[in-house]
Amino acid sequence: MRSGVGSSPGATNDFVVKFANVNGSGSASANQLFAKSILRMGIPIASRNIFPSNIQGLPTWFEVRVSGEGHLGRRGGVDLMVAMNPQTWDRDIAEIDPGGYLVYDSTRPMPASRFRSDINVIGVPLTQICNAAFTDARQRQLLKNIMYVGALSALLNIEPPVVEQLLAEQYKGKEKLAKPNRDAFHMGRDWALKNLDCPLGLTLERSDAVGDRIYVEGNAAAALGAVYGGATVCAWYPITPSTSLAEAFERQCKRFRTEPETGKKRYAIVQAEDELASIGIVIGAAWNGARAFTATSGPGISLMQEFVGLAYFAEIPAVIFDVQRAGPSTGMPTRTQQSDVLSAAYASHGDTKQVVLLPEDPRECFDFGASAFDLADRLQTPVFVLLDLDIGMNDWLCEPFAWDDTKQLDRGKVMTAEELEAGRTFGRYLDADGDGIPFRTYPGTHPQKGAFFTRGTSRDRFAKYTEVGSAYVDNMERLLRKFDTAKQIVPHPVERRAAEPTRTGVIYYGSSSAAMKEALGQLEADGIHLDALRIRAFPFHDDVLDFIARHDKVFVVEQNRDAQLRTLIMTEGNVDASRLIPVLHYDGTPITARFIRAAIADRAAALKVVPFAGAAAE
Repeated sequence: MRSGVGSSPGATNDFVVKFANVNGSGSASANQLFAKSILRMGIPIASRNIFPSNIQGLPTWFEVRVSGEGHLGRRGGVDLMVAMNPQTWDRDIAEIDPGGYLVYDSTRPMPASRFRSDINVIGVPLTQICNAAFTDARQRQLLKNIMYVGALSALLNIEPPVVEQLLAEQYKGKEKLAKPNRDAFHMGRDWALKNLDCPLGLTLERSDAVGDRIYVEGNAAAALGAVYGGATVCAWYPITPSTSLAEAFERQCKRFRTEPETGKKRYAIVQAEDELASIGIVIGAAWNGARAFTATSGPGISLMQEFVGLAYFAEIPAVIFDVQRAGPSTGMPTRTQQSDVLSAAYASHGDTKQVVLLPEDPRECFDFGASAFDLADRLQTPVFVLLDLDIGMNDWLCEPFAWDDTKQLDRGKVMTAEELEAGRTFGRYLDADGDGIPFRTYPGTHPQKGAFFTRGTSRDRFAKYTEVGSAYVDNMERLLRKFDTAKQIVPHPVERRAAEPTRTGVIYYGSSSAAMKEALGQLEADGIHLDALRIRAFPFHDDVLDFIARHDKVFVVEQNRDAQLRTLIMTEGNVDASRLIPVLHYDGTPITARFIRAAIADRAAALKVVPFAGAAAE
């Protein structure tokens, strides 16, 4: 069955396909098969899995952005919807752009009132075909998903050998599983070729636009970065969406931290009883000289606050991977947000300021995942790496990871036994050179000298307990000097100048980057020129405040309700709130280029955002 408004305008390697399924129906592998087959044809894609927080039965969606130009953010809108979930039918149909396509299981007739008149409706009797070919109930359910991949291969011009190769790789050595999957794929494809007009107005054409880029999720990238960064201890408590980071670290440690001759493990991974115990183990291991980390999300950060304060005040290096989700409280555990910015930056009670890294994609998750341990050691402080669910649990197309094999781990200011024996002055909280960072010793470095214990109470420069106000102030001001030193060694912001001079800018960070890059091009085509700055770390490098000073107005794009980065900039930079215009997206789905473009364009008109020459003439 095919009906509707006729073919939509042709689009080659540039459209969005969305699958609406039921969680637990076995659709995930079929949807990934679809996405990877396009990737294997050399066409860039961006995929997003939107799933519920229960085991099965609730709606789940999988969105594939096909972009020959290489746009990796969500565009917004859907060109082809594969609607396999009756519970969400109306919502799914409403998402399709006018002139787009609906593919559905037409085994049971549906009244015309359930369709839209401005889309193309394509019915494929998937259940009927599947029931005729297979007898096992579970097999029917699973293979029905592969069958719609087959139909889509005909409709969109996916090369069958590519899919067959992927199935061969997936079921290598399992021919009993491989054969029915191949059969189901060809059944769906053959039916579509025989009964439908193929291909559609949306078509795929082999390309070489992927190049040498890799397809990987951020959590796996960060875990591998931790291995390369020298981490040997991970203590964690399971929480969505960070669990796969700890699991990936364990897999990599089995490869790289196990002695091949003896099988001895050179790592320790502890699943603690809760998040509080996790961070306690990390701090204890780090104080003893190990490179240690935990992986968690917003609720875990809330529970860890007191221990994080201990690490800050006792100056113990530690790395915390925070894969952000929608809060507060339990919130939406399987939805994405950038809502832990303030809780990480000011983690714990009292006057604390924490170092925070903000990667934009899996490549930076790897890079920052490794460099975070050097930063923690150099600064002797906790370092937060803020991913989010969109980066952490979705596969992204990114540049291959790179590593310099000559690189040495930077352990910072560690005094040796020889230096202690020679009589070098050691004050655990003594600033010897003005950068705010004292020397430390590993426990047991010297039988009589150096540090043997630590605590979170006030002390003088030589670690002697005191509540004298001047000593406390001296210590707190030194910690600020150390934070100022951190400004220079954290990843610096990245600026993109507009095509024409402008007095308006935009600031963004993290996973918003992909959609932001696309939106900037669209806004430029609309005559709205913006200088753009991607922030990669807190404390803010001086370039951030310089950027704001050079512009009359600056949009700040974030995925949270309370404009947390904007608040942080105003607080730390003493910036007038009227100069920073919030652009906020926080429904739990990844931000889209369409949303950014519309939000900025609406406000740009009121601000009279025009090229600099025109503005100067007014």
